[in-house]
Amino acid sequence: MSLRHGLLGLLAEGPASGYDLARRFTEVLGSIWPAQHPKIYAELNKLAAEGLVEVESEGPRRRKAYRITDPGVVEVKRWLTDVDVDHTMRLQPLLRSLFFWMMDTDELQRHLEAEASYYRELADQYRDYAARKDRGEFGYSEQTQSMRVTIEAGIRLYSALADWAEWAQTVPPAKPTPPHANG
Repeated sequence: MSLRHGLLGLLAEGPASGYDLARRFTEVLGSIWPAQHPKIYAELNKLAAEGLVEVESEGPRRRKAYRITDPGVVEVKRWLTDVDVDHTMRLQPLLRSLFFWMMDTDELQRHLEAEASYYRELADQYRDYAARKDRGEFGYSEQTQSMRVTIEAGIRLYSALADWAEWAQTVPPAKPTPPHANG
């Protein structure tokens, strides 16, 4: 997902400041797709220069609220329907797993226990968020319904990673292969 299209999509829900957009990214996507404040502000400036967003108002301390323009809506729809999905996933835990053989067994066990716990906790946070959505705490708008689909993906992704970390504790290199008896 590109930051620009994420910002445009969030602005399609209604006007927001860069701060508000950063908070929404954290609230909805958290560690799945982090967005840092400086990058958000830089991208908003680019989007404004391209006419895809405009400043709706300017408040205290020069805080700007942006809104999406008609060409911005067209761009989001184009991205959703005409642009191939980038299926690249950069998961550092999986890259690290390639080198688990370099860790002591006890270190690896502790690491995998911590990973499993971390992912279970995130899945539980997403489950709580989903339950709140399912109870109607956020209404039943199209945006809320789409967000529920996203939350379910987070639940399933983090649950799968927790399962993986628990499984990895049961196989080599976390559990050394017993020596084979000769004869």
